[in-house]
Amino acid sequence: MLASLSIKNYVLIDSLEVSFPEGLVIITGQTGAGKSILLGALGLALGAKADASAIAEGADTCTVEAEFSAPDLALKPLFEEEDLPWEDGGLILRRVLSRAGRSRCFVNDCPASAPFLTRIAPYLLDIHSQHQNLLLTDRRFQLSLLDYYAGDGQLLSNVGELYAKSRSLAAQISNLEQRIATAGEESELNKIRLDRLNAAGLKEGELESLLEEEKRLSNAEAIKASLCAAQENLSGEDAPLDSRLRAAGKELDRLARFYPDCAALSQRLESSRLEIEDILAEIESRNESFEDASARLEAVQERISLLQGLLRKHGCATEAELIAQRDTLAALLSDDGALQIELNALRKQAMAVGTELNAACSVLHEARAKAAGPLSDAVTQAIRALELDYAMFRVEVKAAGASAARGSQPAQAASDAAAHGATVPQAASDAAAHGATVPQAVPVPVPTGWDEVRFLFSSNGTEPVPVEQCASGGEISRIMLCLKDFMARYAHMPTMVFDEIDSGVSGSVADKMGSLICAMGERMQVIAITHLPQVAAKGRAHYLVTKDFDPATHKALSGLKRLSDDERVLELARMLSGSTLTPEAIQNAKVLLG
Repeated sequence: MLASLSIKNYVLIDSLEVSFPEGLVIITGQTGAGKSILLGALGLALGAKADASAIAEGADTCTVEAEFSAPDLALKPLFEEEDLPWEDGGLILRRVLSRAGRSRCFVNDCPASAPFLTRIAPYLLDIHSQHQNLLLTDRRFQLSLLDYYAGDGQLLSNVGELYAKSRSLAAQISNLEQRIATAGEESELNKIRLDRLNAAGLKEGELESLLEEEKRLSNAEAIKASLCAAQENLSGEDAPLDSRLRAAGKELDRLARFYPDCAALSQRLESSRLEIEDILAEIESRNESFEDASARLEAVQERISLLQGLLRKHGCATEAELIAQRDTLAALLSDDGALQIELNALRKQAMAVGTELNAACSVLHEARAKAAGPLSDAVTQAIRALELDYAMFRVEVKAAGASAARGSQPAQAASDAAAHGATVPQAASDAAAHGATVPQAVPVPVPTGWDEVRFLFSSNGTEPVPVEQCASGGEISRIMLCLKDFMARYAHMPTMVFDEIDSGVSGSVADKMGSLICAMGERMQVIAITHLPQVAAKGRAHYLVTKDFDPATHKALSGLKRLSDDERVLELARMLSGSTLTPEAIQNAKVLLG
């Protein structure tokens, strides 16, 4: 519950520190005194949008601090996600707003973000302002109220998770289909390119080698002449060098008998002779290689032309880059098949998730449909207790695209579906047997399932119509209070703030609304801002919003004070009679207070 609120330099509030008790807390004050300012400050502490214009005139910053006792344990995992300290006994939220527009948030004195405050706010309190009566006609509000009553939070969570998974798979499939389409448009060209590169039989460094060979072949005649001359000098008919070396070696061998050192010379000479013989063979081989020089030159030049053309066509500088392109093209063409396999797998997975999502939506639909009747009856009884004796309230649930599933004909949707050839799941059949409604066809799910909910109302016993078409301001206030009562019960809200939810009513109706608000205060903390003395008299604690003029600063300042028993009598008398207090009004106030 909200234990205390501290405000400094916020609009017309210079400094305010106030503690709140459990149960029903009443706040009253004349119009314009600053009751809405209190709510604005509280909203700021809970992450509402910050505006530097809210800082009081003459101040550089404003600070709002809200302390909550015994916070909901469901908050603990959220704190762990943000790595923020958790204290079972209490929770302090602080917001500091600077004139420069900067906003700083703190949770238990640790820095936090405004989105985090917004995220935890629903676990702490619910503020119902006057304009929120319009929520009664909001389809999302109507759906969420039914979910609170049905207690289908886990089912709703399952649908949300499956929907998110389904959307993720759909995005992956779309991306993959686009890639495959793009690849398909280019695959034919890529195949031609790959075939050309494969046919080229690319080898790294080949072009450099061919260019060197072309240079040799272009000078074939001169090279061949020089090789022939070298060959002639080594093996000419006039005293060939080989014969002379052999003869010299024999002479040295003969001398070795008398002069042993000559044996080593003979061996060296033989080694030289063998080396020269090998050189001669190499010269002869190279000479023969130039026999068909012109044909080889033509082939080399054709190969060079091919490689240089490929390099230019593919924008490469080396054969290595060409080989890399070839491998890339091969991988792309190979990927086409792999992408199709992946796409088929994703489609299969998406179909399975879609089936699971539809099944989850069906179960959620049945839970909602099953709860619609009891909720309709409960709200009808609650509204009739507020002097709408012939009122009828109905919660209509239908699956999007299906015929209306009304509480008066719960099984009709199932028989209609069968008549049109639709498949009705077993769960739906069972639900229909117990008075639930069944969709006629499987519609397209959204994160909250596939249901549409409408609140129907009639104040005079006629067939109910959509509430926005018939309810007056006073009727909407009564309906909204009853619905908020149900929300408080089933959402386990620790604190609820009402800002003139009783507008548009008076007299005995106001008294009964006050009793209902008081009954809510027995289960939870309720802070009610009201102009009705019948409601104000029900509170356990009564606070008055004041507005005073400070002659020193020439500023109007708002404040909040808890009233004593005597002061409370006077405030109720003022609310009954106006600015002039009469003995009758004071006596009436005492009667209201019991």
